[in-house]
Amino acid sequence: MTIQLERDDIQGFVLSSYAHLPCANYLLLQITDPELARGWIKHFVSQITTAAKKQEGFSLNLAFTSTGLSKLGFTASELSTFSRSFAEGMISEHRSRILGDTDENKPESWDWGSADNSVDILLLVFAENENALDAQLSLRFGEIESCGGLRKVFALAAGRQADTKEHFGFEDGVGQPVIEGSGSELKQQTRTHHATIIKAGEFILGYENELDIRVALPEAREMPTFGRNGTYLVFRQMEQDVAKFWNYLRDITRRADGTSDDAALEYFAAKIVGRWKSGAPLTKYPNSDPHKNPTEKSNENDFEYHEQDQKGFGCPIGAHIRRTNPRDSLGPDPETALESAKRHRIIRRGRSYGSRIENRFVADGVPRGLNFICLNTDIERQFEFIQQTWVNNRTFAGLYDEVDPLIGKKDKDTGSFTVQNDPVRRRIHNIQDFVQIKGGAYFFMPGIEALRHLARFSVETDESEVAPSIEV
Repeated sequence: MTIQLERDDIQGFVLSSYAHLPCANYLLLQITDPELARGWIKHFVSQITTAAKKQEGFSLNLAFTSTGLSKLGFTASELSTFSRSFAEGMISEHRSRILGDTDENKPESWDWGSADNSVDILLLVFAENENALDAQLSLRFGEIESCGGLRKVFALAAGRQADTKEHFGFEDGVGQPVIEGSGSELKQQTRTHHATIIKAGEFILGYENELDIRVALPEAREMPTFGRNGTYLVFRQMEQDVAKFWNYLRDITRRADGTSDDAALEYFAAKIVGRWKSGAPLTKYPNSDPHKNPTEKSNENDFEYHEQDQKGFGCPIGAHIRRTNPRDSLGPDPETALESAKRHRIIRRGRSYGSRIENRFVADGVPRGLNFICLNTDIERQFEFIQQTWVNNRTFAGLYDEVDPLIGKKDKDTGSFTVQNDPVRRRIHNIQDFVQIKGGAYFFMPGIEALRHLARFSVETDESEVAPSIEV
């Protein structure tokens, strides 16, 4: 039986990527006066876009870090009802280590989200065009300034480019799962010839998940069901060094006489990603991209690895898309593997930032990358598992001393990548980091009733019970 989602109580961003609203800005705010901030929330709740229906023109959504909830009056015992990852924060020592946030990626060097530049609130603003976005930002900044209890930490521009490729040049956003009860199965089936339905409880609290349980809801005083219809939002600003990526590939694919081999260049780039630039999967098209016109794109997602590509001769075992979603390839049998993989899925809601590079081999100094955003109800079992056990795992699926070649954190021992082939494999070395983390945080995106409760949240409590407002 199909479940019924309480759409009026779910923020719209949970069920929609707002594809009809191509312009966006993410406002990162800090609370300076909790009482005044609650007044702003009370005024703002009625303007938040819900999942009840598609909203034209613009959409607004809201989320909070654990430090933000603490400042708004949540006690340590109340915060302990949230997930441990969220309560500790992304920059805790343990989480930095498992996420690969070390060396140049260490939080101390981030533009935002560090202990010195922490964030309490995320306000997501989407609009149908640049003029509408500017009008919304002007209005929201005016409200924030007049509130007197909030301070802008950062404003991150984002949006959909003229195409749907990420900055390295590959079609993005093909392999999204479908949330049970969302009504998106037919649309996804039509678009990608495939639809993996995942139970709603993997992405929205209060519903049954893939483990056939409903996890305990985060609590607030006078509202033990505070977490219902909420979700955890992971935000990581990932800056892409496009010229570094393509120059590395050009160097390793040069002919013996030193000239560039464009066919080999595109081939090895596709091997690293797991798809051709059009989005066509290597498992189905191992030798060449079926779409020769650069404006053509493929949304094909109807493939598995066990029967079609078990040895990685099409899509290498350590390729980016195979690490981030191994499908039916990890387990005693394909059915068990698929069921296991479904317990570690996320919904991606990120968007690129920065202009397209004019010449992919020439660094122009323009910041560009991906504002990676994903939604899940168990950060440890979903996002962090993917990052630690699949992306940064040196022995993933029997490999040795290599991590995700695209987004994995390399060091002197893990800058390698194996391209399986018959009769002889090729192993490329000295892969550098092409992506750098510039900021990040874990947020909680409450349901609408929870936001209303937060706006009138009582702080009449023993000061010793109030959680510290410093990120750990």
